[in-house]
Amino acid sequence: MPGYEKAVPGEGGAAKEYVYEKAMRPEDITRLFVERSNAGDAAGVAALYEEDAVMAYPPGARTVGREAIRELWEKVLANRPHFAPEEPLPTLVSGDIALTSTPPKDGSGARAQVVRRQPDGSWLRLLDQPEFAPPTR
Repeated sequence: MPGYEKAVPGEGGAAKEYVYEKAMRPEDITRLFVERSNAGDAAGVAALYEEDAVMAYPPGARTVGREAIRELWEKVLANRPHFAPEEPLPTLVSGDIALTSTPPKDGSGARAQVVRRQPDGSWLRLLDQPEFAPPTR
């Protein structure tokens, strides 16, 4: 992705010093997720989550904690999936908590995230429901 630099190992296996762009609005997280995922940067994706975040994935299970989320994304991104930008639905904000969501391009279900404002003013995901379908009747 133009303008995106994935963090890479430095000499001796040490991680290269890299500061990720922060989400300064709740809606920024979706764009940053797409950029980092398409670059294959699992650590960059995980950096969008709080340390104790909970992700409802894989289907029927939960992934808890930033490190477990990074490990999950390493496996997913190893297959080089492509993520297209999605137009966010209106964000609901109450103080330092916000609900963000996006509809998939095929129109089925939705994706929803609860994000929290950090002390520096940036936002991180606290809860992530990446896929859910509407109830069947």
